[in-house]
Amino acid sequence: MFSPIGRRYAIIVFICLLIGAGGGGVLSMVFGARKGAFWIEPLSRQTSRLQGPNFADMAEQLKPAVVNISTTQVVKGPQHGMGGALPRRPSGERDLLNEFLERFFGDSSAQREVRQDSLGSGFIIDKHGYIVTNNHVVENATDIKVSLSDLEEFDAEVVGRDPQTEVALIKIEAQRDLPVAPLGDSDKLRVGEWVVAIGNPFGLGQTVTSGIASAKGRIIGTGAYDDFIQTDASINPGNSGGPLFNFHGEVVGINTAIVATGQGINFAIPINLAKEVLTQLQEKGRVTRGFLGIQMQQVAPELARSFGLEQRRGALVAYVQPDSPGARAGIQEGDVILEFNGRPIMDMHELPRFVANTPPGSEAGVKLIRQGQERRVQVNIGDMPEEPPQVSEDTMPGVELGLTVQELMSDIAQELGLRNMQAIVVTDVDEGSPADEAGLRPGDLILEVNRQQVTNLHDFRVALGHTTDMNSVLFLLRRGENTLYVALQPEQ
Repeated sequence: MFSPIGRRYAIIVFICLLIGAGGGGVLSMVFGARKGAFWIEPLSRQTSRLQGPNFADMAEQLKPAVVNISTTQVVKGPQHGMGGALPRRPSGERDLLNEFLERFFGDSSAQREVRQDSLGSGFIIDKHGYIVTNNHVVENATDIKVSLSDLEEFDAEVVGRDPQTEVALIKIEAQRDLPVAPLGDSDKLRVGEWVVAIGNPFGLGQTVTSGIASAKGRIIGTGAYDDFIQTDASINPGNSGGPLFNFHGEVVGINTAIVATGQGINFAIPINLAKEVLTQLQEKGRVTRGFLGIQMQQVAPELARSFGLEQRRGALVAYVQPDSPGARAGIQEGDVILEFNGRPIMDMHELPRFVANTPPGSEAGVKLIRQGQERRVQVNIGDMPEEPPQVSEDTMPGVELGLTVQELMSDIAQELGLRNMQAIVVTDVDEGSPADEAGLRPGDLILEVNRQQVTNLHDFRVALGHTTDMNSVLFLLRRGENTLYVALQPEQ
C-alpha cells in the first residue's frame, strides 16, 4: 500500500500528530506517567543488580598464610572437680556444700597442676616462619603446635610476647619459603569498608567470614593501649590471633576480643600498633617503652571550662609517681598535658602511646596548662618497668590496711577470666593485718570504697583519703561470680 519511504513518512506524521494533538496520553502509556504527577517513570527498564563483593579469589590466595595454633598449658586448679572453692559467706560462716566437698575431697584451696589445651589462630609475616598471634594464645604454653593450610604441622617456639598490646611473635622451622600475609595500613581503614577474617573458630580451621569495619579507636578497658577496630565479621573462640584483612587482601588487624552477650560486636588490634612492637619482639623478645610515671584521666567538659580550655582536649594528670621522670620534670597533679614532643593530645588515650614510643633516655618537650597558665617542661624519658606500679602502705593516705593493690591490667583480667571490667585488684595481703582479718584475698577485685566507685589507683587513693576519721572502711568486692561487702578496721 505504501512504499518503504512512504511508510517511514507516515510514521513520522503519526507521531507528530500525537504530540501536537495531546498525544502525551499515549506516550504516558509507554513511559508510565503517574496520574496527577509531573514526572515520568519508565514501566520497563533494563534490570540492574548490585553485585555484592566476591571474596573467593582473595580467600584462596590468603588462606595459605593463615595458621591454626594449638597449645598446651599447665595451670593450677583445685583438688576437687567443682571448679574452685565456694566463697565464704560475708559473715564468715562456711557454706555447707563447701564443707562437704572439703571433707570428702580435701581442702579446695590446695592446688594441683592441670594440663589445659586451647586453640587459636595466627598468620605468617615472613617466609622464614615468623608468625603473629595474640599473647594470650601462647602465654604460659608448654607446647605449641602450628598447622598450615595443607595440614602440615610444626612445633613452634615463642620469640617474644607483649602483654600490654596483646601481641606475640612465634616461629616455626620449615625447609621451604612459606607464604606470607602482607601487612597493610590500619590508619587508612575507613569505617564501613569490607573486611574479612580467616581463622580457626572452635577448631574449624581455615574458616572465612566477612563484614565491615564498624568503628575505630574503641576503648574496651583492657589496658593503656586500647585502640581497637570494631567489626561485625563473625569472630569466635579460636579466632584469637588471626588476621583481619581489608578488601585489598592486606592485614589491617589482629582478631582479639568478642562481646559474648552481643551480636556482631568483635574487636581487632590495629596492625599499625602491632608493627610498633614486632621488630623489638624479634630482636629482643620484649618491648622497651618510654615511661613518664603519671596516671591520667579524661578532661570532662566541665573541667575543660574550669581550666580555661576552649575545647575538651588533653590529659588531666591525676597522680604523679614519686621520683618518676614526670615528677623530676616538675609535672604536678592537676596539670593538663596538651602536647607531647610537639604532638597535640586530643584524647588522654593518645598520651600513653606517644610516651611508650619515645626511646628511654631521650628528652621530650611537654606543653601543659597549670592554673590557667601555659607552661613547657622538658622530661628525660625513663624505661617502663615490666611490672605495673602498685599501691602499698607507704603510698596510701592516712590508713593502714595491710594490702597491696594495682589496677586490673589485661593480663590479670585474662587470668581471672574477666573482660571489659575496670577495677582495683588485690595482689598481696599482709598476714594478721586488717585486710587479712576481714578475709580479703589476692585476686579480689575492689569495686567500691565507702560507697565510692573505684576504677583506677587515683580513685582508690582519693576514696581512702576521705576515710581517715572513720572507724571502718567498707569495701565492695567481687570474688569469682560473687559480690560482697567487707568492713575493714584500720590500725590506729
